[in-house]
Amino acid sequence: MSHTPTPTRRRFGTLNWRVAQKLQAILLIPVLVALALGGVRVKRSADTWQTANDAVRVAELVQAANKYASDAINERDVSVIPLVQGDSTSSTVAKARAITDADAKKFEEAVERMPRTAGLLRRVELVRAGERQLAAVRADAFTTKLTGVQTEESYHAVQHPLMEISNELGFGIHSQATTGRTLYAVSLTQAAESLIRAIGTHLLVEDRSKLAPGELQSQIGSFSSYVYLEQIALQEYAGFASTADLARLRKALTDAQQKGRQQVAEARERAEAAGQVFVAPPSLEEMTKAIASGATAKQLAARGITPETFFAASTLSFDAYRAVEVYFTDTALAEAHTIADDARDDAVLNATLVLTAILAAILLANWVARTMSTSMRRLSASALEIAGQRLPARLTQLTRAIPGRVEGDVEPIPITSTDEIGEVARAFDHIHREAVRLAAEQALLRANINTILGNLARRNQSLIERQLALITTLEGKEADPDQLANLFALDHLATRVRRNGENLLVLGGETPAQQWDQPLPLVDVIRAASSEVEQYERIQLAGVPEAEIDERAVNALVHLLAELLENATTFSSPHMAVHVTAERMPDGRIMLEIFDEGIGLPPDELAEINRILADPPTVDAAISQRMGLYVVGRLADRHGIRVQLRPSGKDRGTTALVMLPHTINRRPTAAEEPDADTMALVAFVDRPFTRDTAHAQENWDDQPS
Repeated sequence: MSHTPTPTRRRFGTLNWRVAQKLQAILLIPVLVALALGGVRVKRSADTWQTANDAVRVAELVQAANKYASDAINERDVSVIPLVQGDSTSSTVAKARAITDADAKKFEEAVERMPRTAGLLRRVELVRAGERQLAAVRADAFTTKLTGVQTEESYHAVQHPLMEISNELGFGIHSQATTGRTLYAVSLTQAAESLIRAIGTHLLVEDRSKLAPGELQSQIGSFSSYVYLEQIALQEYAGFASTADLARLRKALTDAQQKGRQQVAEARERAEAAGQVFVAPPSLEEMTKAIASGATAKQLAARGITPETFFAASTLSFDAYRAVEVYFTDTALAEAHTIADDARDDAVLNATLVLTAILAAILLANWVARTMSTSMRRLSASALEIAGQRLPARLTQLTRAIPGRVEGDVEPIPITSTDEIGEVARAFDHIHREAVRLAAEQALLRANINTILGNLARRNQSLIERQLALITTLEGKEADPDQLANLFALDHLATRVRRNGENLLVLGGETPAQQWDQPLPLVDVIRAASSEVEQYERIQLAGVPEAEIDERAVNALVHLLAELLENATTFSSPHMAVHVTAERMPDGRIMLEIFDEGIGLPPDELAEINRILADPPTVDAAISQRMGLYVVGRLADRHGIRVQLRPSGKDRGTTALVMLPHTINRRPTAAEEPDADTMALVAFVDRPFTRDTAHAQENWDDQPS
């Protein structure tokens, strides 16, 4: 390690002047510094002003987009009765479409004024892609080309990209970011309520005798799904909204309920005045449950549930959500204008302060001259103390990451003067050298440990493979069932020991010496993982979709699933099954669930385990207690797999969720024929999401696109 020689002190030259002498001789320096700092501050204020103006344009875009989205889905809802009854020229439909078209023009005007960022341009392009489908949707609405709930859901192509623009709210202004997420949540709630209103009205007015087999069940299933989605969206809103925002939504819904009761009372009076029998409709929640039960329109009408009463009740909730949405967009726009005005005032104020700062700098220069020399000497002494005592101890604690190659030599600070600043430079050179030396020692130590672990693991692997081969040979020759069972048990123990050796290789940063040479069906990967578990007979598979795992990830996924299955069987009753299910997500990813009915985990321990799985730390003494979880986290990180443990949602038990990215799985080609067992598992395609799967998909996927 090189040592920087002490520079020779020259008697003359401004570089060797004392700091006090320099400051006293050159009073222009504080002036220049003040000017520079003032200019930087004014520049920042001007940049903030520009950013705030951009935020105003984004808020205007969000406001236009949300109105456009609300009116688009409202167009769909009010068109249900006329179009289902075949009245394509209804004035109600024409009026609603005209409102939507006017909103589209205003949205385009806002697009022309918005900042040209990549994120906004991408979102606008998604909106335009949906708009290109709108004409076809309107033409084919509630015809044989768009039957069932297809018409209702087709408006999603326009409405959802518009709603997602809310996530861009607060462009450059971080204080508005939460408002954007809250606005997105209430917009999602409104969209779900709109779909409930549209599909429910459709169910009440359509001629069910003309429906294709299974179409009614599909409509009712979609209706129930959107009822559930509305509740999830309300929970999302509660997670982002402030106390005041929660109270605002509750008040809007309460006012809607009160207005609904008034409408029912007025309808009762009109019916009694006309001498008609009036059946008061139940609450919106009860109407929703009744429609979801599959009752006929006649049965529902006997309870006061008609297309008119249901549409009116649902519209009140729709309008309540819309009112809160409008409040957020208006508030965000007003706040953006306020921030822009404040930024403009701040720029003017900073320009004024620069001149004042110049005068103050001149007055402070003399005082700084007298004190700076002493301060610099004190700083030099402190830096030497840090380099010699405190910094090495601190680096020992902080140097935990696995480093690459570390050079021992350091480049000295390019300061050759012998004044106080030069002394500080030498002190920090010393700090630098000491820090690098300690880091290099730690890196070497960790590298040696990893090498030792890897060598030991590979030697053990070789012996275990030979042992497994011998056991397999003995199994093939053994006819005694009891002895064969013992050999199987011994085989599983050896397999587990082999996996422990593989764990050491993973923790040491090694990769398996042998890789799978072709894609493998997912069901076979799960079977391979199950075969490495001692209590493999307790593992039950269901609903595994047709998918193949990329050959580069086969070994890692088998290892990962084996560790999770081992935990599930170990920490649950030997009389209870461990269930493994899988579901393909719309975006191509696959969600695996491993559910056991074991003792479960306390919340704090579950949170700590999930932290390890999401971001596996460096190997330390704690690894011996949870080696499998460390290994799962490392393997998942290598292949982009996401693993999370959750309570089962029952009295006890734990569910392990494994999200396989589309980069390591693919659908099999038409030429590839799955075996009979795989087909039996794939036949379970109509299995609905479990509570954990649906919640996990929403939690991971409901992010700004």
